Amino acid sequence: MRKLFTWRVPLLIMMMICSLFIFPIGAFAKTTTATVDSGDTTWILVATAIVMFMHIPGLALFYGGLVSQKNVVSTMMHSFASLLVVTVVWVLWGYTLTYGTDIGGIIGGLDYLGFNGVGEEATFGTLTIPHYIFAIFQTLFAAITVAIVSGGIAGRIAFPAWILFAILWPTLVYAPMAHWVWGGGWLSGVGELDFAGGTVVHVLSGVSALVAALMIGPRHRKNQGAPHNLVLFLIGAGSLWFGWLAFNGGSALASGGLASLAFANTHVAAGAGGIGWLMIEWIVRKRPTLVGAATGAISGLVAITPAAGFVTILSALIIGFSGGMVCYYGVNIIKARLKYDDTLDAFGVHGIGGIWGALVTGFFATKEVNPAGGDGLFYGHPEQVLHQLMGIGVTLVLATVGTFIILKFISLFTPLRVSEEEELMGLDLSFHEEPAYNHTTQPTTDVQNPKTVTNPAMISEQSISG
Repeated sequence: MRKLFTWRVPLLIMMMICSLFIFPIGAFAKTTTATVDSGDTTWILVATAIVMFMHIPGLALFYGGLVSQKNVVSTMMHSFASLLVVTVVWVLWGYTLTYGTDIGGIIGGLDYLGFNGVGEEATFGTLTIPHYIFAIFQTLFAAITVAIVSGGIAGRIAFPAWILFAILWPTLVYAPMAHWVWGGGWLSGVGELDFAGGTVVHVLSGVSALVAALMIGPRHRKNQGAPHNLVLFLIGAGSLWFGWLAFNGGSALASGGLASLAFANTHVAAGAGGIGWLMIEWIVRKRPTLVGAATGAISGLVAITPAAGFVTILSALIIGFSGGMVCYYGVNIIKARLKYDDTLDAFGVHGIGGIWGALVTGFFATKEVNPAGGDGLFYGHPEQVLHQLMGIGVTLVLATVGTFIILKFISLFTPLRVSEEEELMGLDLSFHEEPAYNHTTQPTTDVQNPKTVTNPAMISEQSISG
């Protein structure tokens, strides 16, 4: 495994970082006219800290609780490394490519290269929060989007390949998409509504996870053993729910009515999503499960994300409920029929749930709750559905093509996946040499057959659908 760390990998990273500084810094400046508001600033400061908690430990525990004991550390490391790497990438060049002065509707300029020009002033001269906190708030959006992708390839992607992916993907895929929707790019001009990241975060990461899973290939000797630690999983799910309130509520970029609406819609949709999943699971499988209930809640959260600031609370209830059922179908039916190995169902929940949420935003959006948005089909404007379909289609193409090219490029320098021997041993030991559990302890007893014992180290990763 150590052979993967050839001299070419760190050299490539150093060349990419150093090359940025051949460009002039501070070529542009935006005029400040608004005044920083202490109440708005306080809310976004708190929301930013909560969104970080949503990522670490939230997503890390959610994913870590679902895999086998032999891959807990490596799976959580993917989330943690994403936060480390993307933070640096975002400061150096990711933020300016997203929110710098628009260049032809395609990408941002170099206004904020290295966070140059990011200070205490009101953001862009129009928002009432300091530019510092807006930039960091957006950093965490980019970081967790990268981390979501790891759910599709947990337990088999090589760590050097993941580090390179965490550098290139937010640069070449996330930054352009976020600029098109939120940074003044061309999609913002055609009327697509995405309040907090239905397409930018969830569709983009979910589809990218599917592409990565197909390119890297399925796991060896995959079975349908149970998740190794449902306590960690539920703590992670609860942390995600908690963090999502700030993720969506903070996307109002101010305290007040709109933030409160997004906050309320987010909570309601999560509850409805959990019920939607449980209901169909109880009917089909004849029993409700904790994994299903929590995953349904996350599905509802994904579905409401693009609509959180554009719909009524009753609409959020419908979006969340239907999102739970749609994601259940995606995880348990579509995945089984197409036979792709999306380890932790990043595509089934984030990809499919994000597509559904972005689409139905075009049905339920209303200017009655947010005049800055638009009216959807149910409010007399069916063209909004077309705008949403355009956004979804663009996201699908960018995620598919961008992820494919990036992984192909990475494969020129280092293998994309670990060897079969390393995979079967588990990445905690074969690569990181720090197992989350002592694999030499007493094996557990099979509760259905007390005479049969199972070595905890040999339980394989479990997808949500198992």
